[in-house]
Amino acid sequence: MSLSWNEIKDRALNFSREWENESSEDAEAKSFWDAFFNIFGVSRKRVASFERKVKKIDGKDGYIDLLWKGILLVEHKSLGKNLDRAYKQAKDYFPGLKDIDLPRYILVSDFARFRLYDLEEDTQHEFTIKELYKNIKLFGFIAGYQTASFKEQDPVNRDVPKAS
Repeated sequence: MSLSWNEIKDRALNFSREWENESSEDAEAKSFWDAFFNIFGVSRKRVASFERKVKKIDGKDGYIDLLWKGILLVEHKSLGKNLDRAYKQAKDYFPGLKDIDLPRYILVSDFARFRLYDLEEDTQHEFTIKELYKNIKLFGFIAGYQTASFKEQDPVNRDVPKAS
């Protein structure tokens, strides 16, 4: 049973209050992401794994903080760390993943800030943990809601036979 958007928004507000003062990646990142998935009524264990070992672009071993195969890759940093570098680090894992496991989304966070990249739509959204509830629909894919975008399409040109 999926949660309503109102329930999800309420859970996001509670999550933000609980985690707004956290700062240590080593101590709390795994609990943070378990709680994050719980916003959507999803058990993180059912969909994603922590510390997935992969070969990076330079041939060295790397460890993806969180991977939901084919859907989401998360790179988590301690408070105040550079999110651009976190994104680059996430992309450096791609050569070590099978094509089928490549994520549509990359999410980087330092507890206080989130940046979500949709690689299919080529979009990026950044917001603070206090603004999470306002941006929660960006994560509809976690809750099982379909994400769709509508773009301008070329008009259809076709010859219609005339009635005789």
